[in-house]
Amino acid sequence: MTDFGTALMKLWPNGDKKVSGLRAGIIESAPSIFAKYGITSQLVLAHLMAQVSHECGAGNDVVENLNYKTAEQIKKTWPSRFPTLASAQAYVLNPRALANKVYNGVKPDGSDRMGNRPGTDDGWYFRGRGGSQTTGREGYERVKKQTGFDVVNNPDILIDPRHFLECAVSDFINCGCMPYAKADDVLNVTKKLNGGTIGLADRKVWLKKWKDASVPVPAAAGLNERLIAGDLAVATPSSSSPPTLRKGDKGEDVATMQRRLNANSAVLIEDGDFGKVTETALKTFQSARGLVADAVCGPTTWAALLK
Repeated sequence: MTDFGTALMKLWPNGDKKVSGLRAGIIESAPSIFAKYGITSQLVLAHLMAQVSHECGAGNDVVENLNYKTAEQIKKTWPSRFPTLASAQAYVLNPRALANKVYNGVKPDGSDRMGNRPGTDDGWYFRGRGGSQTTGREGYERVKKQTGFDVVNNPDILIDPRHFLECAVSDFINCGCMPYAKADDVLNVTKKLNGGTIGLADRKVWLKKWKDASVPVPAAAGLNERLIAGDLAVATPSSSSPPTLRKGDKGEDVATMQRRLNANSAVLIEDGDFGKVTETALKTFQSARGLVADAVCGPTTWAALLK
C-alpha cells in the first residue's frame, strides 16, 4: 500500500514542469479536500485521480493546447465543426481563433454554447484549465459557485497549486461522476466528465495505475472521523427526535441528512447547508421510497433515512 503523496510523486514524475510546486500543493490540500467532498474510498480516489491524470497530462498540460499544426488534426478532433480539411485550414497554428470557433456559438435551443457568448473571446478565455480541464463559461461558473474561488475573473486560480485539487474535485462532482466512480464504471465516469469518450483507453490505463498503487484516502487531522471513514453507525441526528429540515436550514443535522442521502446514491458535499442540490437529492430519495416528495425532512423521511 502506498500513501497518496508517494503515489502522486511517482505517477506524476514531471508534475511540476509547468506549474512550480503543483504536486506539493495537491498533496498538502488532499486530506481536507477529499473529506470535504466525500472522497472516502480507495475506488473513488482511483477514479478521480485517473481522470485528473489524463485530463492534465499528469501535470504537463494544465492549460489546453489548441495550437494544432495540421488541418487533419483539427478535423479529427472536431469532425462536426470541420466537415472538410479546407474548413479547418484557417485555424492551423491559430489557437485563439480555433478556441472561439469550437467553444463559442449558439445551440439549437438558442442558448450560448457552454455559456460562451458568440462574437466574443469567451472560447479562448474559458478554454480548458486545471486538473479536470474545466471548459466554458458555464463550467467556470459552476466551479466558482461551489468553491467560492472567482475563477471566472481569475482563470489561473484553476492551476494554482493551492486550489488545483479542489477545483478539479468540484468539477468531478458537478459533472455527475461520483455514482459511476462508486460503481467502478470508467466508461460513464469518462462520459460525464468529458462529454464523450475521448481518451478512454488512456483513462483506463491511469485507472489501473492508481488502483495498483492501492492508495488509502489520506485522513485530515482534526476532522470528524466519521466524515473520513463514512461510518453511518454514528451518522445520527443530534437528538432522538430530529428536527424537521427544509431548504435554507444549516447545521450538523443537515450534514447528517446529507450523509444518509449519500449512502443512498446521492452526490452531495456534506457541508450542513440545505441548498438546491440537497433539495433535489431529498426529493429523489423520497420518491424512490414512496414518500411524499416535498423536500421536507420530517419524521417519516428521517425514519426512512435511518434504516
